[in-house]
Amino acid sequence: MSTDQISYLVFGVVLTIALIFDLGLLSKKGKKVTIKQALYQTFFWVGLALAFFIFMWIEKGERLALEYLGAYLMEWSLSIDNIFVFILIFTAFSVKEKNYGRVLLIGILMAIVFRIIFITVGVALVEKFHWILYLFGAFLIYTGYKMFSSNDDEEYNPQESKVYRFIKRFLPLTSKDGDGKFKIIENGKPVYTTLFVVVIMLAVIDVVFALDSIPAVLGISRDKLVIYTSNIFAVLGLRSLFFLLRGAVTKFDYLQQGIAIVLVFIGIKMLAEKWINELVDKQIQVIISLGMIMVCIAGSIFYSIFINKKGVPPDAKL
Repeated sequence: MSTDQISYLVFGVVLTIALIFDLGLLSKKGKKVTIKQALYQTFFWVGLALAFFIFMWIEKGERLALEYLGAYLMEWSLSIDNIFVFILIFTAFSVKEKNYGRVLLIGILMAIVFRIIFITVGVALVEKFHWILYLFGAFLIYTGYKMFSSNDDEEYNPQESKVYRFIKRFLPLTSKDGDGKFKIIENGKPVYTTLFVVVIMLAVIDVVFALDSIPAVLGISRDKLVIYTSNIFAVLGLRSLFFLLRGAVTKFDYLQQGIAIVLVFIGIKMLAEKWINELVDKQIQVIISLGMIMVCIAGSIFYSIFINKKGVPPDAKL
């Protein structure tokens, strides 16, 4: 077996065992997840991702291992942005807390399938048409600029979104949650519950976020193993991260700006790749990218904790 085949095999086995462990021992259907449990689950998924980083270092070498770590951190930070939208969706459709875990799990597993498709198509396009990277680079710069300068007053409303209007147009819906069911009989006819709508919206929203994250990870690494594993590990950690941060995620006022700076940095790096490769060794590029991601994300989080946005009372940060 080649080193790539061994790496994919190890990743698949570890992922399967981890999912069984997470679903069987760390999660219970219909039960509320406490902050303590969410913390353990977050440590579990982050620890697993870092353990794979060590495996990558041993099996694939320093450069690919660092690319994987940089890509994982990028995807992980973008996940926090996902969580804020998830909270808005749960609130808009009055999802009961006991159903959070199950709905998140199904939505996230669907998102993984879609991401694998997106990644496969994206990588194939880049391999065949290298110039697409320049489009990705320009797109990341534009996205970063829009994200950095976005107005907080423009809040996302799930019930006014195109996704919800599309679902409502083609499927019979009910305003009930069906006591945890996705489909019930109402007035003699089958209708889809709010939980079904939420699952679909979670998966679609993650695909929308993938439009940013996949070009960004392609700017960090072109290795398929790095791209697949970093994305999947980050997405699988979303559920525990949601329960851990749902009360605090809105306190990270400047995280969006930190992510925006990283996206612009990666976009510029993609556009100037030809000249950067002539001036800077690939290994050094990886270290610089990793350092930039860590500084921007950590810096924006700490800045959010200690600095209040204009017009925000200090008590609102506590």
